[in-house]
Amino acid sequence: MALVLAAAAPAAAEQGVVAKLDIDGVINPVTLRLVGVAIERAEAEGAQALLIQLDTPGGLERSMRGIVQRMLNARIPVIVYVAPTGARAASAGVFITMAAHVAAMAPATNIGAASPVALGGGADKTMMKKIENDAAAFIRSVALERGRNADWAEKAVRQAVSVTEREAVKLKVIDLVADSVPELLAKIDGRTVKTVKGPVTLATREARVTPIEIGFRDRFLNVITDPNVAYILMMLGMLGLFFELSNPGVILPGVVGGISLILAFFAFQSLPINYAGLLLILFGIVLFIAEIKVVSHGVLAIGGTISMALGS
Repeated sequence: MALVLAAAAPAAAEQGVVAKLDIDGVINPVTLRLVGVAIERAEAEGAQALLIQLDTPGGLERSMRGIVQRMLNARIPVIVYVAPTGARAASAGVFITMAAHVAAMAPATNIGAASPVALGGGADKTMMKKIENDAAAFIRSVALERGRNADWAEKAVRQAVSVTEREAVKLKVIDLVADSVPELLAKIDGRTVKTVKGPVTLATREARVTPIEIGFRDRFLNVITDPNVAYILMMLGMLGLFFELSNPGVILPGVVGGISLILAFFAFQSLPINYAGLLLILFGIVLFIAEIKVVSHGVLAIGGTISMALGS
C-alpha cells in the first residue's frame, strides 16, 4: 500500500496547469497590456499553455498588432477559444485568432469581417487602400506562419467575409470546435505546436485551469478607452464646466466636469482621434461659455451648436 501511494503522488504533482484570460469587448491598449502580462505570468509559472477566451467586435489596429506580436513570440503555446456560444471574433479578433498556436471556437459563433475602418473618417481612398494592403499582407503572413488558410484570411480583410465555426473548420481557418473548455483541452491533448523555443507537445487533458484575474484598475481603464465612452466623458466634462461657469459656486458640476475631462483626455491619448473634430468641439464649448458673458442674441450659441455638431 505504501508503494502504491508513493507512486501515485508524483502523478498528481505533474498535473498540468493552463492559465486562462478572458477578453470580452473592444481590443484596445488595455487589452494589449493584459495579454502581455498574461503571457509573462504563464511563462513564469511554468503553465502548459495560455488559454485566451475571446469575444470581440474588433478594435484598434495598433493594439491588435501588439497582441499578435506577443503571441507569435510567446515561449509557451497560446490557445484562442472564441466563446461562449454566440460570441464572435470580428475585425481585430480575426488576426488574434489566426495568430494562436491552437484556434478553436464554440458552437454558434462566427469569425471574419476584418476590413480596416478609419476611425473618424480621416483617410482618403489612397490611404485606405494602403491600409487595406498592409492589413492583408499582415494577416496573410500570420496565417501562413500558423499553417492556416491564407486566401480566406485575405478575403476577410479585402471583402469582409465572415463564416460560422463549422465553416471555419472546413476552410482550415481554425483547428477545431469544442463545446467547453474541458472538452477543448481534452481534444488538443497530445497536439504538437511550434513555438519560438521549438516544438511543444501539449499535455492538457484534465489540466487545472487557473484564471488570470483582471484588477479593478484595468477593468476601469478598459471601459473608458472605448471610443464611445471617451466621447461621452468629454461631453460630460464640457457640460459640467459650462454649468459651473454659468452658476458660480455650485461646485459639483465643476468637480464632475473636471474629472470627466481628465479621464477623457487620458482615453484620447491611446485612441486614433480626429484632431480637427476635437478642436471643433472645443471651439463650440468656448462659444457657449462666451454666450454667458457676451450679449450676442443667440449668435454665439448657434455657432457653438454648429461647431459641436460638425466636430461630433
